[in-house]
Amino acid sequence: MHLLIVDDDAPVRHACAEIATSLGFVVLIADSVPSARAVLERSPIDLILLDLKLPGGGGLTLLEEVRSKAPDTVVVVMTAFATVNSAVEAMRIGAGDYLTKPFSLEELSTVLERAAHRRAFDAESRSLRERLRSGRGMGNLIGSSPAMEKLYRILSKVASTTHPVLLVGEPGTGKELVARTIHGNGPSADKPFITVDCASVVPSQIEAELFGYVKGALPTATRNKTGLLAAAEGGTVFLDEIADLPLELQTRLLRALQDREVRPIGGTSSSPINVRILAATNRDLSGMVETGRFRKDLYFRLNVVNLLIPPLRDRKPDIPLLAAHVLDRIRRDNGLAYTFADDALHLLMEYDWPGNIRELEHAIERACALSSGPVLHLGDFPTQLQDHRNHQHRAHEEVSEAPVPAARIGSPHTPTEPHVVLSIAELEKQAIINTIRELKGDKLMAARLLGIGKTTLYRKLKEYGLSDEML
Repeated sequence: MHLLIVDDDAPVRHACAEIATSLGFVVLIADSVPSARAVLERSPIDLILLDLKLPGGGGLTLLEEVRSKAPDTVVVVMTAFATVNSAVEAMRIGAGDYLTKPFSLEELSTVLERAAHRRAFDAESRSLRERLRSGRGMGNLIGSSPAMEKLYRILSKVASTTHPVLLVGEPGTGKELVARTIHGNGPSADKPFITVDCASVVPSQIEAELFGYVKGALPTATRNKTGLLAAAEGGTVFLDEIADLPLELQTRLLRALQDREVRPIGGTSSSPINVRILAATNRDLSGMVETGRFRKDLYFRLNVVNLLIPPLRDRKPDIPLLAAHVLDRIRRDNGLAYTFADDALHLLMEYDWPGNIRELEHAIERACALSSGPVLHLGDFPTQLQDHRNHQHRAHEEVSEAPVPAARIGSPHTPTEPHVVLSIAELEKQAIINTIRELKGDKLMAARLLGIGKTTLYRKLKEYGLSDEML
């Protein structure tokens, strides 16, 4: 990120520049309002570290100009003399944060990192909102990520054929929707699309559903019933959770697909069928074949084309589109229009969604149900999402924590030599020496004021080669 430091005090300006450079910023400097305007005109600036008292016009004036012309730029104001009211006024105008001189290296580092995080967060939020207004994918599928673009290319070829397709993916990835897209974009789009959930009913009911029965063949069979394989004439039968189909029914299904005919339960004759089979599973069918839990010949019959449906964590650029689709559906259903707060939108992108699209939908529906207004905030979402955000923040804080010298920038003891850039170590040394001298040699109090342990202080003095007589 590009940081502009605006301060007429050269030592402060250069000390801040050194710290900011060590944090990874590209630093530009200005010593007055006119020179700051010149920098802003020729260079894109992400952050500004702005002193409120400047020659050629006050810092508040420049702050107002920046908020008007470049509202995305984050401004941190700093001052050694302003009252609380001036800081409040700067925040009211649009400053993102403030520092009161003299400030420590640790305070400066913390504020700069916080401002950079806010700048990145705001930029990502704007990008997400732009994607919220983007279009759909193929058919009823939503997404334009590389993973989905690859899926669309395969679907465009598969849809025009009548080959069996095995859809493999984690729970909640939308396998049925992919199956419907294949059917809806194929030559039999006007024919029936019938779904059979092999995991939701008992084996005897699945057999009756697939193959049908004749009157009297079952205790409840009071009339003849046509099976779904025959009823979907010319269309598609989608066998969801095919791995849960019992072995004995696997054998009968294989026979029906090979012979292209079915015989109802209790029947004596078979009827021809003309149907396309799409199957789906979230399990390792090849592993089940190896252990004898799934027929190898049926596996090869169904696995003519294998489609892997990407999990949501591998297609995160699609999350804003999916989220917008859910909100649009809720608006159509109950007439209430919701939108996402920045923290909520950022959370949707951070979370890995182990339950995939289904979990995303449920989380947004819950947030809408619990929200006290049209804007969905972080607190409206399920606990596991909020816990994830808190864990991420704690991890970030732990990584960011590092011992930083407690030297004060902008204090009367900051070196005043013009255009001299001091190292952090030298700033630290001068801060320690000046503090001890001001306290008339009280090292314990100096250590407390500097925010370091007394052992550290004595070790530093030894490194500097300083005795009590020299202080």
